[in-house]
Amino acid sequence: MTLDEMDERLLTLLRDDARQTIAQLAKELGTSRGQIYSRLARLEEANVVAGYTVRLGDAFIASRIRAHLMIKSQPRLHRDVEQALAHFPQVQAIHAISGEYDMIIMIEADDTVQLNELLDEIGMIDGVQHTVTSLILATKLER
Repeated sequence: MTLDEMDERLLTLLRDDARQTIAQLAKELGTSRGQIYSRLARLEEANVVAGYTVRLGDAFIASRIRAHLMIKSQPRLHRDVEQALAHFPQVQAIHAISGEYDMIIMIEADDTVQLNELLDEIGMIDGVQHTVTSLILATKLER
């Protein structure tokens, strides 16, 4: 599906605040509510917009320890490692990547004690060869 400038602007507005009303979106984009309904239906049908979600507030996020964990795994055990990681509720995302490491996972913990225990558990997964953890100090932009 090819997106035009209006689609791109609509997606940007929705990323900023998916709870905006159709009327607000139409006003911001200088078009009719019917046009917004049609565009959203088309974007949803094409699976460009797969859903609407909650974005956590700054105060809550500041109370959490968040990190990126790069993992190098044994080639024959990539899928097993991914499946094992998916069982941890602290794992927010798993991304396959190119380069020296095979994946980056995004993790959240209540505190450094929970983070340390989680890192130990992940390191013990059969197939995990090496990990590198980077704590997220601040998020400058997230859409």
